[in-house]
Amino acid sequence: MVIRRIRQVFSTTTKKWNEVQETSFYISTTSLNASEYMHVIRVHWAIENKNHHVKDVTLVEDASRIRINPGNFAKLRFWALGILRINQIKNVSKALYENTLNISAPLSYSGVL
Repeated sequence: MVIRRIRQVFSTTTKKWNEVQETSFYISTTSLNASEYMHVIRVHWAIENKNHHVKDVTLVEDASRIRINPGNFAKLRFWALGILRINQIKNVSKALYENTLNISAPLSYSGVL
């Protein structure tokens, strides 16, 4: 299946919105109609944006230099992200910064103790 998208991307250098066209190819063993495929693709990317992107960018997981038992630290990051999500935190980066300034703040979250 081929999906063609047109997105608007803001350029910080020109301070303008630019139109970007991209093509994605998907392979599936399931036969669905176009609207069902779009739903499945959007659900997939919602998961990617909600969890993996936050872990990669905010928690800097991809740049981690941990080489001994990296899976344990990945679980800790996922646990920390889960605690923030349970407590309705929308801006993870801001919450992490505020928690470094006030050590008692993370202890007040429900689900920590």
